[in-house]
Amino acid sequence: MASTGSSWVRRFHPAPGAATRLVCFPHAGGSATFYFPLSAAVSPAAEVLAVQYPGRQDRMNESCITDISTLVDRVTEELLPWADRPLTFLGHSMGATVAFEVARRLEARGIVLLGLFASGRRAPSRRREESVRLRDDQGLVEELRRLSGTDGELLADEAVLSMVLPAMRGDYHAIETYRYQPGPPLNCPVLALTGDSDPLVEVAEARAWAQHTVAPFRLRVLAGGHFFLSEHTETVAREITDHLDAVAPRR
Repeated sequence: MASTGSSWVRRFHPAPGAATRLVCFPHAGGSATFYFPLSAAVSPAAEVLAVQYPGRQDRMNESCITDISTLVDRVTEELLPWADRPLTFLGHSMGATVAFEVARRLEARGIVLLGLFASGRRAPSRRREESVRLRDDQGLVEELRRLSGTDGELLADEAVLSMVLPAMRGDYHAIETYRYQPGPPLNCPVLALTGDSDPLVEVAEARAWAQHTVAPFRLRVLAGGHFFLSEHTETVAREITDHLDAVAPRR
């Protein structure tokens, strides 16, 4: 893995000749390495960066950020040095909300994305009352099992759980207390991706992302549950590269 000089950004497959960058935002409890397969599939069509939130993996000794607005402000500042090339965002689950809010902040600075890929998350304006953050540790484990986002054997390993659960609880607090603040829609295209059996996102909730852009919108429904993305890495990579072929400048 090439160093980026930032604790917030990982670059698994450097592509110095790429004309654009794809920035990937993890789900609640997730880490940058979730996107290693996608990075391999997309590079070198775009240089892929993955955001690493504090409180996990090599940032285990740092406190989690339990407020989306604070997290977004920090991520925005960390990504500004990478905006010397056009950016595209992909976020999964909580990461889609973080990506959307960072995109809003960048637009306020005059930086418009080439596109936003919102995966496994309902539109920001579609709210549900949720309280996973209030469950005990066993309740968090049950949620992980329900969503099938973590290997079953790992969930039986107490040492692994002691590392994973604090970040998961902190992230769930952040996303469940997030409240969308109405504002101007984005000026970049948005592609919403969702699993056809995702218990957290109905197709109508994914389609509502169309309300958050004045640019073209498209919805793609793929087979699978909440972590359908892991089962369709090549398909999603093609969606990204096809989009960039259509809109990105040549380097």
